[in-house]
Amino acid sequence: MDKVALIADSACDLPQKMIEELGIKILPLKIIYPDGEYSDRVDIQPMDVYNRMPGEIPTTSMPNIEEIKAAIGKVRQEGYTHLLIITLSSALSGTNQVMQLAAKDFDDIVIKVFDTLTLSMATGWMVLDTARNIIQKLSWEKVLEKLTNLQPKVKGYYVIETLEYLRKGGRIGQVAGILGEFLNVKPIIGVNAEGAYYTHAKVRGRSKSIERLMQIVVDSVGNRPFNLAVMHGGAKEEGEKLWAQFSKLPNVKELIFSDISPALGVHTGPGLLAVCFYEI
Repeated sequence: MDKVALIADSACDLPQKMIEELGIKILPLKIIYPDGEYSDRVDIQPMDVYNRMPGEIPTTSMPNIEEIKAAIGKVRQEGYTHLLIITLSSALSGTNQVMQLAAKDFDDIVIKVFDTLTLSMATGWMVLDTARNIIQKLSWEKVLEKLTNLQPKVKGYYVIETLEYLRKGGRIGQVAGILGEFLNVKPIIGVNAEGAYYTHAKVRGRSKSIERLMQIVVDSVGNRPFNLAVMHGGAKEEGEKLWAQFSKLPNVKELIFSDISPALGVHTGPGLLAVCFYEI
């Protein structure tokens, strides 16, 4: 029987409790300040990053290749025959590429590196579903099939307070609107089929942009059952209000509330709210 292990990067943003319960192995992205390098959610937390902004804006990097090889080696030693590595979008990070590079050094375990073409809990839902499928002892082929089928269904939309951090991090992609910032226009950002950011909608004012986030979900799923995560980056109170609104919907089946990782927060700055969801 296939013995399947699962590794994901820290940008999947799954709550720690779920990671531990499901035995998911997480490889941290890196946050780099002049005073040193930190591992995402290991020795640096989201508020540590926001509290140093805007005076200090760090850079980020993919997981360390030595750490990746060590994690793969450990999986092999534990007797796993197959390994699935799930990463954030290759259009937004070099993480997928470095995972593939590391995997080439191992020829006695079957390894698949999967590009979710998205990030945060949009990736997290795929990791979560895959972990549950592995626990149910589905075959390697079935686990891959279910992941491949789920990927295009998961959607993520994000409201940020300013485009400044996306621009500084070089992640602006197809998001335009420098002039709009002077008019208090808040873009709602989505991730396209190629895994890059784009402007899904432009809304004037913070409160209206948050309302639009909810409307996007409702318009998308209608009365059909769906799973949803509400994510925040330094905007816990607003996030909890949004979560409470979604919890009243009769067709939401699983509802997660969490924060985005420090490595993603570097590129959004404080004030992010996001919805990541899919129809069941």
